Amino acid sequence: MFNPLKGLGDLQKLQQIQKALKAQSVTVEKNGVTIQMRGDQKIEKVLIDGEPFDRIVDAINEAVKKTQEHAAQTLMSMGGDE
Repeated sequence: MFNPLKGLGDLQKLQQIQKALKAQSVTVEKNGVTIQMRGDQKIEKVLIDGEPFDRIVDAINEAVKKTQEHAAQTLMSMGGDE
């Protein structure tokens, strides 16, 4: 029998994974550049020689978001209507 609510368990698991990734953070320092990024690939901070560059943060986050949207569309088009 088809259970239309079965997908809710998968959705809840996905939300738990997203929450766990959001709580993780990595900081990389190289050649005077510091980048702090969350596990969900959102940049939190960019410092160059100790100076913050919020415009770079915004631009990178927008680029990552667009690539994730493109990836989702590609996956849906490749996996749909089988």
